[in-house]
Amino acid sequence: MRFHIITIFPEMFDSYLKESILGRAIASKAILVKFYNPMSFCKTKERVDGRPYGGGPGMVLRPELFLKAFSKIKIKGRASKDGARHDFAKSKTKIILFSTSGKKFTTEYAKQSAKKYTDIILISGRYEGIDARVQKILKAEEISIGDYVLTGGELPAMILIDSISRQIPGVLGKYESLEEERVSTSEVYTRPEVLKYKNKNYKVPKVLLSGNHRLIDEWKKKTKEI
Repeated sequence: MRFHIITIFPEMFDSYLKESILGRAIASKAILVKFYNPMSFCKTKERVDGRPYGGGPGMVLRPELFLKAFSKIKIKGRASKDGARHDFAKSKTKIILFSTSGKKFTTEYAKQSAKKYTDIILISGRYEGIDARVQKILKAEEISIGDYVLTGGELPAMILIDSISRQIPGVLGKYESLEEERVSTSEVYTRPEVLKYKNKNYKVPKVLLSGNHRLIDEWKKKTKEI
């Protein structure tokens, strides 16, 4: 899986992508993450944003700079002659732009994306957003990660990379590690068996120590429903 990120703040991804499971996935080439910065196409003393037509607060990211960044994306096996949209349409490529009014991102969406696509392009906005013509020209699908507003699209991009990547075979240590593929609960325990804290003993539920997988699965189902 190859992720292509269009953002004016690529450095925000450095720490998150270097650590733990994603870091290992990148090192093993199970996933590839590339960045394209619209600011690279700004002329000297030129701004990446401008005042919104019609008035309103904040600044809007300029469309031509994002389109230039997009034109630099090369999809393996689909050489682009002019950066035209149809080159991406023919390949197993998904173009996503983050928007508070977009389709809600879910685990099922992550599963389908991992199965259907080889390349995912994530367009991350800032300030008051990206000029709407970018979404219209690229026919990007608008995606929201929740009913709240963030300062930019970088965090949503990280969430999609994380969620989709864990659906790719080989990224997680074991297939059973997929939370949605096993009987699971948010109530989990490890050593010590008895935790002493402020003169009280907090014990691991006996059923988890029983070795009886049927009873353990029943317990997990009950705690998951609560």
